[in-house]
Amino acid sequence: MILAAGRGERMRPLTDTCPKPLLAAGGVPLIVHHLRRLAAAGIDRVVINHAHLGAMIETALGDGSAWGLPISYSPEATALETAGGIRQALPQLGDAPFLVINGDIFCDVDLAALATRPLAAGDLAHLVLVPNPPHHPGGDFHLHHGRAHLADGERLTFSGIGLYHPDMFQSLTAGAPAPLGPLLRQAIAAGRVGAERFDGLWMDIGTPARLAELDALLCPNNPPHSQS
Repeated sequence: MILAAGRGERMRPLTDTCPKPLLAAGGVPLIVHHLRRLAAAGIDRVVINHAHLGAMIETALGDGSAWGLPISYSPEATALETAGGIRQALPQLGDAPFLVINGDIFCDVDLAALATRPLAAGDLAHLVLVPNPPHHPGGDFHLHHGRAHLADGERLTFSGIGLYHPDMFQSLTAGAPAPLGPLLRQAIAAGRVGAERFDGLWMDIGTPARLAELDALLCPNNPPHSQS
């Protein structure tokens, strides 16, 4: 599942007329970078949720045949936040653990290895954690022996990429907004979340400046231009 329902307030005015996942870096929409990598990883279908300007996402991506990757959509009248969006899409995701990726990140983690790894017995999630970026110096979770912890110590940042068991979201009410953070902290406190550290390329494309940074990284020979 690719999460694509956010309004992108920090990206305004770019997102006033274009949903954030369709903003381009390196001449390619952010969400298409994900689709290409998911297809290359052997993923056989994708669910995409959307809210703000969601019809534009469906028009741009269609049924996924351009990438050989069948796409279905989970529209939300108003954005249901991360966990609420996943809960709404559960009927399309099936009974097995599934991969979820934030639509507004760029990352070259090995998706094939992540998607095919089994969750440890009793686990509800397995998270990819990354070194803390300048805009989030405090991090989110402590990593110790392949497990996520809330304890004090060096914290890493949740990348927005995780493998989840459907049971993680069954307690939520379908159609009701719900953030992911409290669910993750509850599961971590119960010792039911694995994690790994990724030190490769990862960027949170949350502002026009970071979008411009990624664009320059992907097209280093292009002349600089404004993203605002």
